[in-house]
Amino acid sequence: MSTGTGHLTYATRRIDLAIGGMTCASCAARIEKKLNRIDGVTATVNYATEKASVTFPDTVTTDQLIATVEATGYTAALPPAPEQETPEAPAAPGDELTGLRRRLRTSAVLAVPVVVLAMVPAWQFTNWQWLSLVLAAPVVVYGGAPFHRAAWTNLRHGAATMDTLISVGTLAAFGWSLWALFLGTAGTPGMTHPFTLAVGRGGGQDAVYLEVAAAVTVFILAGRFFEARSKRRAGAALRALLELGAKDVTVLRDGREQRIPVRQLAVGDLFTVRPGEKIATDGVVTDGASAVDMALLTGESVPVEVGAGDPVVGATVNVGGRLVVRAQRVGGETQLAQMARLVEQAQTGKAAVQRLADRISAVFVPIVIGLAVATLGFWLGTGAGPAAAFTAAVAVLIIACPCALGLATPTALLVGTGRGAQLGILIKGPEVLESTRRVDTIVLDKTGTVTTGRMSLVDVATSGGTDRARALRLAGAAEAASEHPIAQAIAAAAAAAGDLPAVAGFASTQGLGVTGTVDGVGVVVGRPALLAEHGLAIPAELDAARQQAERAGRTAVLAGWEGQARAVFAVADAVKPTSAAAIAGLRALGLTPVLLTGDNRTVAAAIAAEVGIDQVIAEVLPAGKVDEIRRLQAAGRVVAMAGDGVNDAAALAAADLGLAMGTGADAAIEAADLTLVRGDLTAAVDAIRLSRRTLATIRTNLFWAFAYNVAALPLAALGLLNPMIAGAAMALSSVFVVSNSLRLRGFRTAAAAR
Repeated sequence: MSTGTGHLTYATRRIDLAIGGMTCASCAARIEKKLNRIDGVTATVNYATEKASVTFPDTVTTDQLIATVEATGYTAALPPAPEQETPEAPAAPGDELTGLRRRLRTSAVLAVPVVVLAMVPAWQFTNWQWLSLVLAAPVVVYGGAPFHRAAWTNLRHGAATMDTLISVGTLAAFGWSLWALFLGTAGTPGMTHPFTLAVGRGGGQDAVYLEVAAAVTVFILAGRFFEARSKRRAGAALRALLELGAKDVTVLRDGREQRIPVRQLAVGDLFTVRPGEKIATDGVVTDGASAVDMALLTGESVPVEVGAGDPVVGATVNVGGRLVVRAQRVGGETQLAQMARLVEQAQTGKAAVQRLADRISAVFVPIVIGLAVATLGFWLGTGAGPAAAFTAAVAVLIIACPCALGLATPTALLVGTGRGAQLGILIKGPEVLESTRRVDTIVLDKTGTVTTGRMSLVDVATSGGTDRARALRLAGAAEAASEHPIAQAIAAAAAAAGDLPAVAGFASTQGLGVTGTVDGVGVVVGRPALLAEHGLAIPAELDAARQQAERAGRTAVLAGWEGQARAVFAVADAVKPTSAAAIAGLRALGLTPVLLTGDNRTVAAAIAAEVGIDQVIAEVLPAGKVDEIRRLQAAGRVVAMAGDGVNDAAALAAADLGLAMGTGADAAIEAADLTLVRGDLTAAVDAIRLSRRTLATIRTNLFWAFAYNVAALPLAALGLLNPMIAGAAMALSSVFVVSNSLRLRGFRTAAAAR
């Protein structure tokens, strides 16, 4: 990656910084603004994940980035090196929760009597107000310390955040109460006053607002606690993904087994995997056969059979026999690490709606402070008295905190992308969500996407009383010596039915077929021309079966011995068992499926008919796939593309939404917006459903946050909200937004939902 400045070009790097001290979205906006002022730096700060994703040139050092964040009033740290990471690493959020819980419990116990005394005049005994002061003071000072500390830090840096509103509001209520108690008439023995939801007119010398200062502090602390706990739960999917891998591995060195930590494993090492153990890293099986449970990575519940030569993925579980695996990728290069990296990048990014919310949050606090001052002036100007004016102004300060606004998008992204990772769906970035909403056409590559991508035997027809099993045995034994994919498909089917005899006198004729002697019988397998060359007659019924297979888009192979053709083998790239259901699911989402392939029209039409696709574009060269995507876009369609091959990479990048099958080429995965790890087209249905559900959740959250502020601010300014009720409503709005996002954890695949 490089960035240009005039005629100079600098290499750029990307790093994630852990940010500490943020308390609301406006904090994130301030840090982001400061970092982006550095020449060549592009930064995105996410309040929910507490991380800054920074791209910077070589002319800027990480120390400069950290110093900039610290100069803004927050902390920043580089992520730990892989070898420093331990299972105990995520302890910091837990420590934060412990501190918040302790502060909340203490404050709540002290604040409850204060609120009860203020709300029930009948219980206001002589000098009750002094007891309220004794109980409320620790709540405001100790319980509200995080808000006051953050407000002071921001003030020193010439900024105002949500903490400024809370601190000013609670200290103003507490300060007024002190003035009324010590300099006014509120400290007089026997003083009582009623509790009202709205603001009342009066001089205010006998009014105390200790319950407001105490209750607002408790409500905000409660909101922060539940918010922190919910954010931790929201990130649980990513943490679980990172912790999936094995911690130790048994390597083979000098013919002996040795147990070592996984981080010491090197590319090329041989390691063993016993039944029930996790596969330590990505590699290839060199010895043994077993079934591997891929559910942890792909969400696929059916174990996959593997044997010598088959690839395996780290963190999956060996449920069958003992395997010996040669490590191919280790550390940050494994599929698990790449998945985690993709998920984290998606959670750190911002959708367009979030950037709008950030801009609003950045200017919202100064506007609210101005509105509170205007409210104070208005009430004083109407002769309502300082108490009423003060109460309305405090209510404005407290109700307006834009906390819910800042949490609306990142929490939904955090949960949605994490849930996707659990189901084998990797969303590359938040902007992808908007694309899934608008897509109306999905173009599907045939080979490896709709079909398995491997030739297999789908039908056998025999003539003249020839035994099917014997025909398969003889033809399979002859084809076993050939490397051709069609020959291997027939040989594999024959081998599955039983051991194959050896072939003698094997010969292969390029483009026609093979000959050989099996069990003392001279066998010819291949095209009609090869059988004719060897004087083998083709019965009419077999010729008809051959033509029927070819009309169905299959490759027909004849086998003959003893003077005539005896069998026809129909070989095809078989359709995946789930493809038809997936196409139906895509249609149900309002998408029009289109089959795009370089294969001939007959084969393409047969495959399309089998899975329920009406529109087919066949015989297209790899370069032509991009042209077809653009042609559809020019016709006004919003196009998604699903593919798995290197030849699909350009088309995936050109499409409005690219979906790569995780079983495909790295180039295709890199070019796509969504990666379907389990390589199953039904995952495309689930990916679009999940993306749309996440986007809908973001919109619901934003509506609630905006509607809440728009509706509540006028009520507070007009004196229709007691500050204590305002504090409770503000805290509950944040809890609602986070709780609504957490509902995404219950998202189920289409198959599981049926």
